[in-house]
Amino acid sequence: MYRRILIPTDGSACSQLALEHALGLAKEQQAEVRIVHVLDLQPLYTSEALDVEPIVDAWRRSAEAVVTEAAAAAARSGVHAEHAVLEALGHRVADVIVDESKRWQADLIVIGTHGRRGLHHVLLGSVAEGVVRTTTVPVLLIRGR
Repeated sequence: MYRRILIPTDGSACSQLALEHALGLAKEQQAEVRIVHVLDLQPLYTSEALDVEPIVDAWRRSAEAVVTEAAAAAARSGVHAEHAVLEALGHRVADVIVDESKRWQADLIVIGTHGRRGLHHVLLGSVAEGVVRTTTVPVLLIRGR
């Protein structure tokens, strides 16, 4: 049923659960997998007085480690996975994920959600909710514990 599964991850425990679920589904469905991590660098570029390049480089290395480890987990479970780090300069993270799902022609997005409500949700927002609200691709939400 699903042939191309996009898995956004941030390396959190919640996104790890989503990754595990998505890899099981991919193996069962013999689907292609693309794992992405979206770097939101916009907050770093708000001050001209700050030299942000060392921070950006560290964030990029960290993001690359996240997707490399996720791809290794896929390989251990018998699933081949492409992986990439995408940047969200000037865009919402959810929009970058949705754009990538269109570009890669995903037929399913599997993403973790913390399931926050109330004030936490208002203050922190939700990438998963943004994806659900704007994509035309089916989304499987995996709630963190």
